[in-house]
Amino acid sequence: MSEIKALKPTVEILYAEELAALEANDDGPKPANWRLSPKAVRTFILGSSKPLKLKRKNVNITKKFYGDDTLIERCIITLAGNRGLMLVGEPGTAKTMLSELLSAAICGCSTNTIQGTAGTTEDMIKYTWNYALLLAKGPVKEALVPSPLYIGMQKGIITRFEEITRCPAEVQDSLISVLSDKVLNIPEFGEEGLLCASSGFNVIATANTRDRGVNEMSSALKRRFNFETVFPISDVSLEAKIIEGEVEKLIRNSNIDMEVDRDAAEILATTFHELREGISSEGSRIDKPSAVMSTAEAVSVYYQTLMSSFYYGDSKIDMSTMVQNILGSVLKESREDVDKLRSYFNIVVKGKSTKMGGNWKDFYEAKKWIK
Repeated sequence: MSEIKALKPTVEILYAEELAALEANDDGPKPANWRLSPKAVRTFILGSSKPLKLKRKNVNITKKFYGDDTLIERCIITLAGNRGLMLVGEPGTAKTMLSELLSAAICGCSTNTIQGTAGTTEDMIKYTWNYALLLAKGPVKEALVPSPLYIGMQKGIITRFEEITRCPAEVQDSLISVLSDKVLNIPEFGEEGLLCASSGFNVIATANTRDRGVNEMSSALKRRFNFETVFPISDVSLEAKIIEGEVEKLIRNSNIDMEVDRDAAEILATTFHELREGISSEGSRIDKPSAVMSTAEAVSVYYQTLMSSFYYGDSKIDMSTMVQNILGSVLKESREDVDKLRSYFNIVVKGKSTKMGGNWKDFYEAKKWIK
């Protein structure tokens, strides 16, 4: 029987060796209760050209975030200064991944998380009760069930709040007093009902700028956060490299014996970039689909195409399957986007197929699946 693997190991498990090597070689000043210094946190996220020694072994620190390096420095300084950090941007721009990386490097735990939804209540954020014990013993400490914010304050670790703007406004505002005073009031405990945050506690929240059904944050809550915008990847070659790297990770975890086709990844990255930006590399204007054409979505399209080729094809990337998967991504928001995708193929992809041939020609011929 083959070994059962976790579908998505936590960041602190996935990069345990890198974190250990950084910690062993870290001689920089650290804020109270931080695992790594701000300098080492930056190195963990942005990588290093020089390997680090760990028990006579060289450990390479890989680059994990591609984008604005100064953004990472600002995020780290925000957290070191005990200000809440708000990461905003379009879906699929690696906001969640960045919050996980920061949490793992700073406190060694990336899983103390609140998932914001329309059904999130204040109890889910702060604390709730074991009602059997509550009825039997009253409001005693063993009857209290701590939620992520409580745990973060108690242990002095980061609480991640995913998609905060999906929560009702009154639920969001339950964070105001905690972020201001670093104190959580538990009225049921009377005079002993104040939980003061331990050193190292902070909140990293994320919010998507294009999602529907969001609730605007109050001005009072916004003032408690430093806002940083994570932009989509602007370089096609870099986006193709990210697609390759992420798909290679998925391949390793899935026991799929296939290599990533770099030409196909380049075509996919180009397609997503041009549709997202509304202009081709040749300067032609394109009607942008309303669907989110993010790098994360491109990774999903490529991986789905690769799996189809592995299980049902000849283990070579099939452009017809890729086009079908692109169509599935475009159709997520509006049926009208199909016409925009068809127009893109008839104008831009046709021109590239004539000029470049090869995979671009196969890609253009697969437009028959755009129905």
